[in-house]
Amino acid sequence: MKITAKTNCPLNNFEPCKELECSWFIQIRGHNPNTGAEVDEWGCAISWMPILMIENSQQQRSTGAAVESFRNEMVKANETSQHVLMATLQHANPATKFIEVQR
Repeated sequence: MKITAKTNCPLNNFEPCKELECSWFIQIRGHNPNTGAEVDEWGCAISWMPILMIENSQQQRSTGAAVESFRNEMVKANETSQHVLMATLQHANPATKFIEVQR
């Protein structure tokens, strides 16, 4: 059994939906973030909001993971640069003692 909502518009005093006469009646194409099923449907932009918010949250999690990965790579590169700099300084000035500070 599939449950379908009535097409009464809350923006138009709960009159029947004007569909293509309304600028909020839009077409969505893509994949449902919950099921992965392909979507190609027309509907009210307000009724699409929950699905679009779920998709937005998934994209934000993906972006957060990519930023964290990038940060970790930059920390490694920075540590390598510091070690190279310390080795260069020690080689250039063998009489000088350099203290490496660990954080």
